[in-house]
Amino acid sequence: MASPLESCWLYLITHFSEFQLATVGTFLIHESVFFLSGLPSIYFERSGLFSKYKIQKKSNTPEGREKCIMRLILYHVCVNLPVMLISYPTFRFMGLRSSLPLPHWTVIVSQIIFYFILEDFVFYWGHRILHTKWLYKHVHSVHHEYATPFGLTSEYAHPAEILFLGFATIIGPALTGPHLFTLWLWMILRVLETVEAHSGYHFPWSPSNFLPLYGGSDFHDFHHRVLYTKSGNYASTFIYMDWLFGTDQGYRKLKALEEVEGKKY
Repeated sequence: MASPLESCWLYLITHFSEFQLATVGTFLIHESVFFLSGLPSIYFERSGLFSKYKIQKKSNTPEGREKCIMRLILYHVCVNLPVMLISYPTFRFMGLRSSLPLPHWTVIVSQIIFYFILEDFVFYWGHRILHTKWLYKHVHSVHHEYATPFGLTSEYAHPAEILFLGFATIIGPALTGPHLFTLWLWMILRVLETVEAHSGYHFPWSPSNFLPLYGGSDFHDFHHRVLYTKSGNYASTFIYMDWLFGTDQGYRKLKALEEVEGKKY
Protein backbone atom coordinates (compact mmCIF):
# COMPACT_ATOMS: atom_id res chain seq x y z
CA MET A 1 0.00 0.00 0.00
CA ALA A 2 1.32 3.42 -0.97
CA SER A 3 2.30 5.86 1.75
CA PRO A 4 0.55 9.26 1.97
CA LEU A 5 3.68 10.88 0.51
CA GLU A 6 3.74 8.46 -2.42
CA SER A 7 0.01 9.02 -2.99
CA CYS A 8 0.55 12.78 -3.15
CA TRP A 9 3.45 12.26 -5.52
CA LEU A 10 1.38 9.96 -7.71
CA TYR A 11 -1.25 12.70 -7.96
CA LEU A 12 1.39 15.21 -9.10
CA ILE A 13 2.97 13.04 -11.77
CA THR A 14 -0.47 11.94 -13.00
CA HIS A 15 -1.85 15.45 -13.42
CA PHE A 16 1.27 17.32 -14.49
CA SER A 17 4.12 16.59 -16.89
CA GLU A 18 7.67 16.25 -15.61
CA PHE A 19 8.59 19.42 -17.46
CA GLN A 20 5.82 21.34 -15.68
CA LEU A 21 6.82 20.00 -12.29
CA ALA A 22 10.56 20.52 -12.78
CA THR A 23 10.20 24.09 -14.04
CA VAL A 24 7.00 25.87 -12.99
CA GLY A 25 6.56 23.60 -9.97
CA THR A 26 10.12 24.26 -8.82
CA PHE A 27 9.67 27.99 -9.33
CA LEU A 28 6.43 28.11 -7.31
CA ILE A 29 7.91 26.10 -4.45
CA HIS A 30 10.98 28.34 -4.40
CA GLU A 31 8.92 31.52 -4.34
CA SER A 32 6.63 30.22 -1.60
CA VAL A 33 9.44 29.06 0.68
CA PHE A 34 11.59 32.12 0.01
CA PHE A 35 8.98 34.80 0.70
CA LEU A 36 7.26 32.97 3.56
CA SER A 37 10.58 32.49 5.35
CA GLY A 38 12.02 35.89 4.43
CA LEU A 39 9.14 38.24 5.19
CA PRO A 40 9.07 37.70 8.99
CA SER A 41 12.42 39.44 9.47
CA ILE A 42 10.94 42.55 7.85
CA TYR A 43 8.06 42.44 10.34
CA PHE A 44 10.47 41.94 13.23
CA GLU A 45 12.54 44.93 12.09
CA ARG A 46 9.52 47.21 11.61
CA SER A 47 7.74 46.26 14.82
CA GLY A 48 10.76 45.96 17.09
CA LEU A 49 9.75 42.41 17.99
CA PHE A 50 12.74 40.32 19.13
CA SER A 51 14.88 43.48 19.09
CA LYS A 52 17.18 42.03 21.76
CA TYR A 53 18.17 39.32 19.28
CA LYS A 54 18.87 41.74 16.43
CA ILE A 55 22.54 41.58 15.51
CA GLN A 56 22.80 45.20 14.34
CA LYS A 57 20.87 48.02 15.95
CA LYS A 58 20.43 49.81 12.63
CA SER A 59 17.28 49.21 10.59
CA ASN A 60 16.48 49.52 6.91
CA THR A 61 14.15 52.20 5.58
CA PRO A 62 10.69 51.28 4.22
CA GLU A 63 11.89 52.49 0.81
CA GLY A 64 14.89 50.18 0.99
CA ARG A 65 12.78 47.17 1.88
CA GLU A 66 10.28 47.95 -0.90
CA LYS A 67 13.09 48.33 -3.42
CA CYS A 68 14.44 44.91 -2.42
CA ILE A 69 11.08 43.18 -2.81
CA MET A 70 10.27 44.73 -6.19
CA ARG A 71 13.74 43.98 -7.58
CA LEU A 72 13.48 40.39 -6.33
CA ILE A 73 10.18 39.82 -8.09
CA LEU A 74 11.63 41.22 -11.32
CA TYR A 75 14.78 39.09 -11.18
CA HIS A 76 12.97 35.93 -10.13
CA VAL A 77 10.56 36.19 -13.06
CA CYS A 78 13.07 37.44 -15.64
CA VAL A 79 16.18 35.49 -14.58
CA ASN A 80 15.38 32.55 -12.30
CA LEU A 81 12.33 31.23 -14.16
CA PRO A 82 13.94 31.34 -17.65
CA VAL A 83 17.03 29.56 -16.27
CA MET A 84 14.80 26.81 -14.85
CA LEU A 85 13.05 26.42 -18.19
CA ILE A 86 16.27 26.37 -20.21
CA SER A 87 18.17 24.04 -17.88
CA TYR A 88 15.52 21.30 -17.75
CA PRO A 89 16.90 19.34 -20.76
CA THR A 90 20.35 19.33 -19.15
CA PHE A 91 19.01 18.00 -15.86
CA ARG A 92 16.96 15.41 -17.75
CA PHE A 93 20.09 14.33 -19.64
CA MET A 94 22.01 14.05 -16.35
CA GLY A 95 19.43 11.66 -14.94
CA LEU A 96 16.67 13.72 -13.29
CA ARG A 97 13.53 11.64 -12.84
CA SER A 98 10.13 12.11 -11.23
CA SER A 99 8.63 8.62 -11.41
CA LEU A 100 7.76 6.35 -8.51
CA PRO A 101 9.12 4.84 -6.37
CA LEU A 102 10.57 7.73 -4.40
CA PRO A 103 14.22 7.26 -3.47
CA HIS A 104 15.11 5.66 -0.14
CA TRP A 105 15.71 8.12 2.67
CA THR A 106 19.37 7.13 2.89
CA VAL A 107 19.86 8.13 -0.74
CA ILE A 108 18.09 11.45 -0.17
CA VAL A 109 20.10 12.29 2.95
CA SER A 110 23.45 11.30 1.45
CA GLN A 111 22.82 13.32 -1.70
CA ILE A 112 21.73 16.43 0.20
CA ILE A 113 24.78 16.25 2.49
CA PHE A 114 26.95 16.01 -0.64
CA TYR A 115 25.14 19.00 -2.17
CA PHE A 116 25.71 21.14 0.93
CA ILE A 117 29.42 20.31 1.08
CA LEU A 118 30.01 20.85 -2.64
CA GLU A 119 27.90 24.00 -2.77
CA ASP A 120 29.77 25.49 0.18
CA PHE A 121 33.14 24.78 -1.45
CA VAL A 122 32.20 26.22 -4.85
CA PHE A 123 30.37 29.18 -3.32
CA TYR A 124 33.35 30.07 -1.13
CA TRP A 125 35.72 30.47 -4.07
CA GLY A 126 33.13 32.15 -6.27
CA HIS A 127 32.31 34.58 -3.49
CA ARG A 128 35.99 35.39 -2.92
CA ILE A 129 36.36 36.13 -6.62
CA LEU A 130 33.38 38.50 -6.43
CA HIS A 131 35.24 40.44 -3.74
CA THR A 132 38.06 41.37 -6.12
CA LYS A 133 38.00 45.06 -6.92
CA TRP A 134 36.46 45.11 -10.41
CA LEU A 135 33.85 42.40 -9.81
CA TYR A 136 32.85 43.88 -6.49
CA LYS A 137 32.38 47.33 -7.98
CA HIS A 138 30.44 46.22 -11.05
CA VAL A 139 28.60 43.11 -9.79
CA HIS A 140 28.74 42.12 -6.12
CA SER A 141 28.25 45.61 -4.70
CA VAL A 142 24.55 45.27 -5.56
CA HIS A 143 24.16 42.53 -2.95
CA HIS A 144 26.07 44.65 -0.44
CA GLU A 145 23.75 47.62 -0.82
CA TYR A 146 22.20 46.27 2.37
CA ALA A 147 24.85 46.51 5.11
CA THR A 148 22.10 45.54 7.56
CA PRO A 149 20.66 42.43 5.90
CA PHE A 150 17.20 40.96 6.35
CA GLY A 151 15.95 37.62 5.10
CA LEU A 152 14.94 38.66 1.58
CA THR A 153 18.30 40.31 0.85
CA SER A 154 19.74 36.80 0.58
CA GLU A 155 18.74 36.70 -3.10
CA TYR A 156 19.05 40.40 -3.84
CA ALA A 157 21.92 40.49 -6.32
CA HIS A 158 23.07 41.52 -9.77
CA PRO A 159 21.72 39.16 -12.49
CA ALA A 160 25.30 38.13 -13.33
CA GLU A 161 25.84 37.11 -9.71
CA ILE A 162 22.58 35.19 -9.66
CA LEU A 163 23.88 33.08 -12.54
CA PHE A 164 27.47 32.89 -11.28
CA LEU A 165 26.81 31.82 -7.68
CA GLY A 166 23.66 29.94 -8.67
CA PHE A 167 26.02 27.47 -10.34
CA ALA A 168 27.18 26.43 -6.86
CA THR A 169 23.62 25.43 -5.96
CA ILE A 170 22.90 23.35 -9.05
CA ILE A 171 26.28 21.69 -9.63
CA GLY A 172 25.60 18.91 -7.10
CA PRO A 173 22.19 17.91 -8.50
CA ALA A 174 23.51 18.24 -12.05
CA LEU A 175 26.29 15.76 -11.27
CA THR A 176 24.13 13.17 -9.51
CA GLY A 177 20.90 13.36 -11.51
CA PRO A 178 18.57 13.15 -8.50
CA HIS A 179 14.92 12.40 -8.17
CA LEU A 180 12.81 15.56 -8.46
CA PHE A 181 11.67 15.06 -4.85
CA THR A 182 15.30 15.23 -3.68
CA LEU A 183 15.90 18.31 -5.82
CA TRP A 184 12.91 20.06 -4.26
CA LEU A 185 14.01 19.15 -0.74
CA TRP A 186 17.53 20.40 -1.44
CA MET A 187 16.19 23.68 -2.81
CA ILE A 188 13.93 24.18 0.23
CA LEU A 189 16.76 23.56 2.69
CA ARG A 190 19.17 25.78 0.76
CA VAL A 191 16.65 28.64 0.66
CA LEU A 192 15.91 28.32 4.38
CA GLU A 193 19.65 28.31 5.13
CA THR A 194 20.47 31.44 3.14
CA VAL A 195 17.41 33.32 4.43
CA GLU A 196 18.42 32.48 8.01
CA ALA A 197 22.00 33.60 7.34
CA HIS A 198 20.73 36.98 6.10
CA SER A 199 17.94 37.37 8.66
CA GLY A 200 19.84 39.85 10.83
CA TYR A 201 18.76 38.00 13.99
CA HIS A 202 20.61 35.52 16.16
CA PHE A 203 18.12 33.65 18.33
CA PRO A 204 18.73 31.13 21.11
CA TRP A 205 17.18 28.59 18.72
CA SER A 206 19.32 29.59 15.71
CA PRO A 207 20.86 26.53 13.98
CA SER A 208 24.42 27.74 14.63
CA ASN A 209 23.85 27.18 18.36
CA PHE A 210 23.27 23.47 17.75
CA LEU A 211 24.97 22.45 14.50
CA PRO A 212 28.79 22.15 14.56
CA LEU A 213 30.58 24.03 11.75
CA TYR A 214 27.37 25.86 10.73
CA GLY A 215 27.88 29.60 10.18
CA GLY A 216 24.43 31.14 10.32
CA SER A 217 23.27 34.70 10.76
CA ASP A 218 25.91 35.98 13.18
CA PHE A 219 28.74 34.67 11.00
CA HIS A 220 27.36 36.11 7.76
CA ASP A 221 26.11 39.39 9.22
CA PHE A 222 29.73 40.30 9.94
CA HIS A 223 30.46 39.89 6.23
CA HIS A 224 27.85 42.50 5.34
CA ARG A 225 28.75 45.20 7.84
CA VAL A 226 32.52 45.27 7.26
CA LEU A 227 34.40 46.92 4.37
CA TYR A 228 34.44 44.49 1.43
CA THR A 229 38.24 44.16 1.39
CA LYS A 230 38.27 43.06 5.04
CA SER A 231 34.99 41.24 5.46
CA GLY A 232 35.95 37.59 5.03
CA ASN A 233 33.39 34.93 6.00
CA TYR A 234 32.86 34.02 2.35
CA ALA A 235 31.35 30.55 2.75
CA SER A 236 27.62 30.08 2.36
CA THR A 237 26.80 27.49 5.01
CA PHE A 238 29.77 26.23 7.01
CA ILE A 239 32.72 27.91 8.74
CA TYR A 240 35.57 25.52 7.99
CA MET A 241 36.52 26.94 4.57
CA ASP A 242 37.07 30.41 6.06
CA TRP A 243 38.97 28.85 8.95
CA LEU A 244 41.20 26.79 6.64
CA PHE A 245 42.10 29.76 4.45
CA GLY A 246 42.26 32.37 7.20
CA THR A 247 39.43 34.53 5.92
CA ASP A 248 37.58 34.57 9.23
CA GLN A 249 40.29 36.34 11.26
CA GLY A 250 38.45 39.64 11.51
CA TYR A 251 35.34 37.89 12.75
CA ARG A 252 37.30 35.81 15.27
CA LYS A 253 39.05 38.91 16.63
CA LEU A 254 35.69 40.66 17.07
CA LYS A 255 34.23 37.65 18.91
CA ALA A 256 37.26 37.52 21.18
CA LEU A 257 36.95 41.24 21.93
CA GLU A 258 33.25 40.89 22.70
CA GLU A 259 33.98 38.03 25.07
CA VAL A 260 36.67 40.00 26.93
CA GLU A 261 34.63 43.18 27.21
CA GLY A 262 31.30 41.46 27.77
CA LYS A 263 29.34 43.41 25.16
CA LYS A 264 28.30 43.20 21.51
CA TYR A 265 29.75 45.38 18.76
